[in-house]
Amino acid sequence: MGRPPRHDVDRLLDAAAELVTTGGPGAVTMTAVARAAGAPSGSVYHRFPGRPALLAALWLRTVGRFQRGFLAALDTDPPAQAAPAAARHVIAWSRAHPHEARVLLYGPADFDHPHWPGEARAQLAAANGRVTAALHALAARLGRSSPYDLERLTLAAVDIPYATVRRHQSAGTPLPAYAEDLVTSCAIAVAG
Repeated sequence: MGRPPRHDVDRLLDAAAELVTTGGPGAVTMTAVARAAGAPSGSVYHRFPGRPALLAALWLRTVGRFQRGFLAALDTDPPAQAAPAAARHVIAWSRAHPHEARVLLYGPADFDHPHWPGEARAQLAAANGRVTAALHALAARLGRSSPYDLERLTLAAVDIPYATVRRHQSAGTPLPAYAEDLVTSCAIAVAG
């Protein structure tokens, strides 16, 4: 039985997320990740054939980790509590995962999306599709599926909590202890 790798994919991606926090996506280079992880450059290249693959892996891992709880919240019963639960999740997850939250404040284009491997682009499309489908399913469960209603749900569950996280991350201030309650109240008011 072989020994486990000293520099596994998660450790390298954790180092990449920390680099995003301090210098944005442009700070994530193969050499910088190796240095931040205390790994030889060969370890990074062994796991990622190039920077676009590394950036894709960071984005997709982060989105996947975030979406697990977010999608579960959108499926909350009764449906009237789903958008507030999703808004609350955005804040709680961002507080618990500040480096990864910083990653998600950017967009795929900032992570060189046009140059990602085809499989990674397909995975991103599928991830985005899951959120869209979950919002549509919630609207249907609420009996409100008009474009206006979908915009309200998106504003309540996505835009308001995202803006709250962005404001505090951009200012370098921690999310206040009451942030979950604040976005929950807003989501209730907006989603109706």
